[in-house]
Amino acid sequence: MKKQKQFTEPNNTNYFDLLSVEIVFSILDFLNDNPIDKKSFSLVCKSFHTIESHHRKTLKPLRSEHLTKILNRYPYLTHLDLSLCPRITDDSLTVISAVCNKMLRSIDLSRSKFFTHLGLSNLAMSCSNLVEIDLSNATELRDTAAAAVAEAKNLEKLWLNRCKLITDMGIGCIAVGCRKLKLISLKWCLGIGDLGVGLIAVKCKEIRSLDLSYLSITKKCLPPILKLKYLENLILEGCFGIDDDSLSTLRQGCKSLETLDMSSCQNVSHVGLSSLTSGIESLRQLILAYGPPVTTTFADSLQKLAMLQSIKLDGCLVTCSGLRAIGNRCQSLMELSLSKCVGVTDEGLSSLVTKHTDLRKLDLTCCRKITKTSIAQITNSCTSLTSLRMESCTLVPREAFVLIGQHCGSLEELDLTDNEIDDEGLKSISRCSKLFTLKLGICLNITDEGLTHIGMCCSKLVELDLYRSAGITDSGILAIAQGCSGLEMINISYCTDITDKSLLSLSKCPKMNTLESRGCPLITSLGLAAIAVGCKLLSKLDIKKCYNINDAGMIPLAHFSQNLRQINLSYSSVTDVGVLSLANVTCLQSLTMLHVRGLTTGGLAASLLACAGLTKVKLQASFKSLLPRLLFEHLESRGCVFLWRDKAFQAELDPKCWKLKLEDVDE
Repeated sequence: MKKQKQFTEPNNTNYFDLLSVEIVFSILDFLNDNPIDKKSFSLVCKSFHTIESHHRKTLKPLRSEHLTKILNRYPYLTHLDLSLCPRITDDSLTVISAVCNKMLRSIDLSRSKFFTHLGLSNLAMSCSNLVEIDLSNATELRDTAAAAVAEAKNLEKLWLNRCKLITDMGIGCIAVGCRKLKLISLKWCLGIGDLGVGLIAVKCKEIRSLDLSYLSITKKCLPPILKLKYLENLILEGCFGIDDDSLSTLRQGCKSLETLDMSSCQNVSHVGLSSLTSGIESLRQLILAYGPPVTTTFADSLQKLAMLQSIKLDGCLVTCSGLRAIGNRCQSLMELSLSKCVGVTDEGLSSLVTKHTDLRKLDLTCCRKITKTSIAQITNSCTSLTSLRMESCTLVPREAFVLIGQHCGSLEELDLTDNEIDDEGLKSISRCSKLFTLKLGICLNITDEGLTHIGMCCSKLVELDLYRSAGITDSGILAIAQGCSGLEMINISYCTDITDKSLLSLSKCPKMNTLESRGCPLITSLGLAAIAVGCKLLSKLDIKKCYNINDAGMIPLAHFSQNLRQINLSYSSVTDVGVLSLANVTCLQSLTMLHVRGLTTGGLAASLLACAGLTKVKLQASFKSLLPRLLFEHLESRGCVFLWRDKAFQAELDPKCWKLKLEDVDE
């Protein structure tokens, strides 16, 4: 009998070669959430390396010294975010201009320094397709820099927040040169007044969003602003020169305006609001934080705003009749913020929520006079809530929290910090299966039993805050880790019964990027090592007052946590060796070390030099005189900022005593 021929395929077939570039790019799009996955893809072979290089459109580098190499590798970049690079010089911008050229459409320099108008001019001239520039916090830039930006003729979005030395002359150049602007933010640009703002309004006819927060402007610049046909978002926060008389000019119109922020405008009353509302009937969001008292007259001024969906009144004095009137006047309300408002009572709040069954977001932070009555009305009327914030509503009894779970099953965000909720409340809230943010800090009545219900039923949970909730132990954290594998942030600070078992459990959450565990004295280096190995995306770590963490925890952290950007080692048992090992973490930018007794002057100096990416370092003031001045000059030239603290060593209080002390301060 003849043997049947066997056909074998050649071993060197690369099936990716059979796919079109578009299909491979679509595959790479699914790897955007995890940068490590893309890096792994690019390291497979030369072909994959090239594909990944051509696919990337957005880049956020850590070091400016590698810009030339990085930019040459990614020839099709359109968005460059340099907010992690504190030192960007004119030479850096020249390199970007030469390599990116017309491909570049967006650049973020909001946390970068050391460049001047020369570099900006080169960038604007070479990158002719640039449509977005963020120069926020560039406090040393002057009008010459603004004139350089004006050369970017196609610019559509520009952020100049805190550019305090730019004046009306500089902003005038931008107004003349950048006629296509649709968004400009001038927040805290103290040198800009009515003239500069007026020029922007007159010359840049396509403006959609205008942020003038804390500028010294008056009613003189409002008429040209209100003539902008496409203006949708106007922010006048902290503009003390705007008063009731100024708002009378708003009767002219601005029919396109959808969002108005007049927070902290101390000279505006309900009289000015009445003028305001008569001319902008299309308004959807009104922000009046720390503004006029919320009275019946105030609510009457909102009556013509038929499309108003969101009102934020944080910090305002509120009356019962005012809330009732808002409930009657604002028929389309879907979001209401009363955070830190004085005067919110059961009667006023209940009368409002019963009229707004479609409310989606409600913020009652520090409304300390409301009780179970308000919660009953909210949960009965607003069953479609997706966000409820009620931190420090201390008169709400524990049985009221059961109502939240029974009636508000669509909640995605819930803040119950500093409340009387207990395990029965948590059991009920576990019915809210869509929760992705849950804050339970300073909730002294909850235990592992209640937290277990959350872990079993709220599988979509991304953020969990258990700060100073002292009844939580390892078994509660285990339930969360097993049921919420997508967890990205957890705060277990001052949960003093937490041990390494909790960290071993949390190490099974691969998406974890933030771990705050300060004041957990039973945690050791063993638990930290497990986190380092299992949570490769870890970017923020706080182990302050974890006295049993030493160099043995730093070594695996330095090896595995290559995305770590911020760490607090205060009061730990780490020595020079452990701190120096962190130099291997190339992403590390922020380092806090107060009362680290194993740290010597020489070890500190070596560590600061070795950690080349540091941008912020917080140290005990005693080190300032011990370290050489040349060291500071060298590090500051790299863009590093030093913060000095002279605090005495602080012993930890019992959580319940700590809360009593806080209440005394509030009183």
